[in-house]
Amino acid sequence: MSNIVEEFNDYRVKMNEVILSKNNLVMKRLWNLDTNTYEEGALDKKTKEMLGLVASMVLRCDDCIKYHLGKSYELGVTTEQMYEIFAVANIVGGTIVIPHTRRAAEYWEELQKS
Repeated sequence: MSNIVEEFNDYRVKMNEVILSKNNLVMKRLWNLDTNTYEEGALDKKTKEMLGLVASMVLRCDDCIKYHLGKSYELGVTTEQMYEIFAVANIVGGTIVIPHTRRAAEYWEELQKS
């Protein structure tokens, strides 16, 4: 696995464990709601991850983008599909999304190496 992918995943797991270990009910409920949102439903998991990625790009959350890129990769999103996702995010979000698209493309390339 690529170093940037491994570093991101390790940090995310570590800090999620720290946050959830404090037993804050609101935080636990928020994490649970997030998890349940991306479960299979009227929309399949792959579609939900693609939607989450577009929203994350438009909101310019690099950690969120990396997370959804990883999940999209795991669920079989192709590079051709990914670049259509990038296109939607840039049309909706405008040119301010371009730097996030660059970082997303870099991270996507690293995922391909794993």
